Amino acid sequence: MLSVIIYDVVYKYWILLTGLFAGIIIYGSLWPLPELPLPSNDKVHHIIGYFGLSFPLAIRRPPNTWMWCSAIVLLSAVIELLQPYVNRFGEWQDLGANCIGVAIALVLGLAITKWIPKPQTSECR
Repeated sequence: MLSVIIYDVVYKYWILLTGLFAGIIIYGSLWPLPELPLPSNDKVHHIIGYFGLSFPLAIRRPPNTWMWCSAIVLLSAVIELLQPYVNRFGEWQDLGANCIGVAIALVLGLAITKWIPKPQTSECR
């Protein structure tokens, strides 16, 4: 029952959740650091972050889902290009990890929407 409630909330507020995650990712990725961090293997964090960004979209699946996904990947690439200017590392491997997060969200979202029917309220647009 709880999964259906969560599904309904994500389905209804998908654009708000996607925007919130995008804001958090942009802020966290482009906030200037006082000194260059040590290189690290943070790819799992990238996968989780972009999964969270894409999952509400994957649940709702608007007619232009692929355009949204392309915009998310483009956002990821732009962030990686801008990071050297804010004392961070811009790594193409991060872009790959971000794309993996988007893909996992889409596959899982598709599977979930096959198991749980869409909410039948008039407020869901």
